[in-house]
Amino acid sequence: MRQPSIAVLPPLHAAMKLHSLSSVRSVIVSLSQSLQQKRANAQGEIVLAVEKAPLHINKSYVLAELAQISESQTLPRAQYYIRRLIKALTETKTGKLNDLNLHRWKEYSDILTDSLWLVDKRDRSGEHTAGYWGNFIPQIPNQLLRRFTKKGEWVLDPFLGSGTSLIECKRLGRNGAGIELQQSVARAAQLRVEKEKNPFQVQTAIFTGNSSDINIKQCLKEKNISSVQFALLHPPYWDIIKFSHDAQDLSNAGSLKEFLQMFGKVVKNVHTVLDAERYMAIVISDKYCSGEWVPLGFLTMEKALQQGFKLKSIIVKNFETTKAKRSQEELWRYRALVGGLYVFKHEYIFLMQKTK
Repeated sequence: MRQPSIAVLPPLHAAMKLHSLSSVRSVIVSLSQSLQQKRANAQGEIVLAVEKAPLHINKSYVLAELAQISESQTLPRAQYYIRRLIKALTETKTGKLNDLNLHRWKEYSDILTDSLWLVDKRDRSGEHTAGYWGNFIPQIPNQLLRRFTKKGEWVLDPFLGSGTSLIECKRLGRNGAGIELQQSVARAAQLRVEKEKNPFQVQTAIFTGNSSDINIKQCLKEKNISSVQFALLHPPYWDIIKFSHDAQDLSNAGSLKEFLQMFGKVVKNVHTVLDAERYMAIVISDKYCSGEWVPLGFLTMEKALQQGFKLKSIIVKNFETTKAKRSQEELWRYRALVGGLYVFKHEYIFLMQKTK
């Protein structure tokens, strides 16, 4: 059912003309009380009547802005906050990389900007599933796509797996292209992604092949896609999980050197279709091998730097405790104490920008 819109600009403009702080507070408090009575939708939004069209906006954000106005200690400060709110409601200021309205930056409180991501549990809504061993949590593509893409742009995932990234693309209004080595896994991902609702009517393209040597440019051209604006890579963490018996599978690399060479070819291939100055993210962890910590993440990062990318950020995300590991926590703690090591509880997200 359509929500009735609420007119907020008239009282805000009226408050700007008042000459006493108490009168301004009276108007703002009354407006705030009216908004508090309006029920928000499932996304926490209410509808405001503004100059051009009804505006769907986070209720808590607007109430917090009104509270800041009413708590101002001087009239000039209250007027400053009112002007700022009017601008936030009537003007849009976005950057080159995303659709976020910077006039309303406080509204995006759920978007992470720190380099440490602590995520309690994976998003299991819609078609998301934890059934595919080794897939990343949906919150990773959700955060990255909202920060580094706009609606209608193309996102490439060359290690598609269960299709998590393309599901998030459909939810956020981004077109998604994925490449998967195993035909059976690609088919399963296709079915899963197709079941996800498509409110923005975006396109999805899934290709079966080896991301290190498949002609990505030609594949995209066949779908009338000239280039992509973001790439999200979640490769196997070398041989920690064996995803197939295929020799082309990075999880079957015979050595660390071979793994890095194979991964470097994937990055080089992605580079050919990613627009200049756009971003690529690599999600990966380190590993132990014969009692030695192997800095797999930083080694893959180095491969990307060699392929025409520069490093923008290193994000550390905590590992979700899986059902399989939950019953072995004491065993791993014992092994750590005996072996003089630490149990992995994090993975990296290397945010890279194409430089040439």
